[in-house]
Amino acid sequence: MQEIIRQSKSIIPACDVKTFTELEEIIESTFDLKAVGAYKIGFSLALRYGLSKVTATIRQYTGKPIIYDHQKAATDIPDTGTAFAQVCRQNGVDAVILFPLAGPKTQRAWIEAMQKEGLGVIVGAEMTHENFLASEKGYIDDSAPQKIFGLSVQLGVTNFVVPGNKPQKIAEYRKFFESKKIRPVLYSPGFIAQGGKLTDAASAAGPNYHAIIGRAITGAKDKRKAVQELAKELLAE
Repeated sequence: MQEIIRQSKSIIPACDVKTFTELEEIIESTFDLKAVGAYKIGFSLALRYGLSKVTATIRQYTGKPIIYDHQKAATDIPDTGTAFAQVCRQNGVDAVILFPLAGPKTQRAWIEAMQKEGLGVIVGAEMTHENFLASEKGYIDDSAPQKIFGLSVQLGVTNFVVPGNKPQKIAEYRKFFESKKIRPVLYSPGFIAQGGKLTDAASAAGPNYHAIIGRAITGAKDKRKAVQELAKELLAE
């Protein structure tokens, strides 16, 4: 199993904020908490200030894994995966989240490019919002997620993003992964503001689970306390 986070369960603050002041407030108030397994950063900070400056800021406080979520990476042509992987590795990223919705050729090329650079690979296939899958009046065929996850498993991926506000789907995906004879590590966004209940998602996900929490932490007056309360929910299932 590809290990990105050492503990089996954790809270991952999603640092989707606009300023370094906000970023530092999150990191400074939570980096020493055992419940925090990693930090997720997105395009907002990376494009505004530069990826290297963002990772350097986090590294002033902690050596915990930095996960970059390009929202959504691996939706381009196959050849661009190498450049993306190199940029992430050269700028201090430890792992990346990919949503390879552009087809199997792009998926294979991008995953292999990340692996070549030594980056942890976390693959997602179903998002948390309405109108994503065809059965929900979206564009993505309902069979696509399992196809994406199936190829990912073939390529050695064991870390996956599943929708935190859809515990029934989490259970289905977990069963699918286990049928492939792997021990999956699952990650979820979609809590609080998007309606997901952490205890339900954690119960469905099983023993290896990391909750990606954004606004419930970034919008909290006391961010340390917010993480501590979320950790109690995570471990209560």
